[in-house]
Amino acid sequence: MNFHKLIQFVLLYSILGLLIAFFVVEFWPEYTTQRPVVEIKESAADVSPKNLAEPASASIQKNAAGPVSYADAVKKAAPAIVNIYTAKVVTEQTRYADPVFQYFFGAPTPHKRMQTSLGSGVIMSEQGIILTNHHVVADATEIQVSLTDGRTANAKVIGVDPDTDLAALAINLNKLPAVVLGSSDQMDVGDVVLAIGNPFGVGQTVTMGIVSATGRDHVGLNTFENFIQTDAAINPGNSGGGLIDAYGNLIGINTAIFSQSGGSQGIGFAIPISLAKDVMKQLIEHGQVIRGWLGIETQNMTPAVAQSFGLSTTKGVLISGVLRQGPADLAGIEPGDLLTQINDTAIIDSRQALDLTSAMTPGSEVTLSGIHAGQSFRIKTTLIQRPLRQIQ
Repeated sequence: MNFHKLIQFVLLYSILGLLIAFFVVEFWPEYTTQRPVVEIKESAADVSPKNLAEPASASIQKNAAGPVSYADAVKKAAPAIVNIYTAKVVTEQTRYADPVFQYFFGAPTPHKRMQTSLGSGVIMSEQGIILTNHHVVADATEIQVSLTDGRTANAKVIGVDPDTDLAALAINLNKLPAVVLGSSDQMDVGDVVLAIGNPFGVGQTVTMGIVSATGRDHVGLNTFENFIQTDAAINPGNSGGGLIDAYGNLIGINTAIFSQSGGSQGIGFAIPISLAKDVMKQLIEHGQVIRGWLGIETQNMTPAVAQSFGLSTTKGVLISGVLRQGPADLAGIEPGDLLTQINDTAIIDSRQALDLTSAMTPGSEVTLSGIHAGQSFRIKTTLIQRPLRQIQ
């Protein structure tokens, strides 16, 4: 091969190589770019729920970016969330717009009509026990439950507890899907939660949010409050439905929203399942919740209150009312006394005093400490049963 032919051979294959490279870069660029390697470390705590009733689905795992979907959690819990339709008879007094009509025809006679409402509930056991809010079924003459599989059944009330706004119902159907209980005590602010219910009667709906706060009280909704606060949308009709964690476990009963318009504004409240299941157990066993009671009304202490009663301390709670012949009255407690301890627990506020005595059974002996007429006292008395709250 002479020199000229060698030069032609090299130029020909160089040009061919450049053409091949051009077509590869133009039409198959993925073969020219090196993909970065990303390493994501996961701890054992990241891939399983914290001490929940049942292990999480393997397809739902926490990682740096969070789970892609909560569909598995919804599929697990949604069949146990039911729609509740109620009806009750209400009596209304018609009013004449013009008082002249009342002068000639007299006062209008009251008339009755049927009022319907809707809410949600949670199937707690395969035997047909349903937990919902008391205000969903209050005074209802007829309660109908609708399941996600299309079945319906009439429900009867087992028991109600207006003080926590909870009610237990029973239905008679076979092969009922029961919810899996989670641990509300293990939930942290920032954990993802899902609210499932029947808002505005449109049908079962799922909304997502986070835990905004735990142990929320002094909201003014119930006598006993220990709410989980969430920004998951809770609207009328969601009441009594389930608040679940990212793994489909029940951690609360949706109860109320804080709203001036009646619509969701990102502040919703749910009763933690730790409280709800204890109430449900008593409703099943007794038809009501049995709590201890001292027979007193109390008021939180402030410097102004302490000064007005001539007290030198703001510790404890002020006794503002005493039930005649109640446990406190029989022990010699009087209005104006300061209650500083129940047994060996120092009292901080009225809520704590109420919770302490309510957690005890009627007949329990308690030791009360405080100040009466400027003198310290320490006396014993026996609790009675707290009267049921009457809803007007």
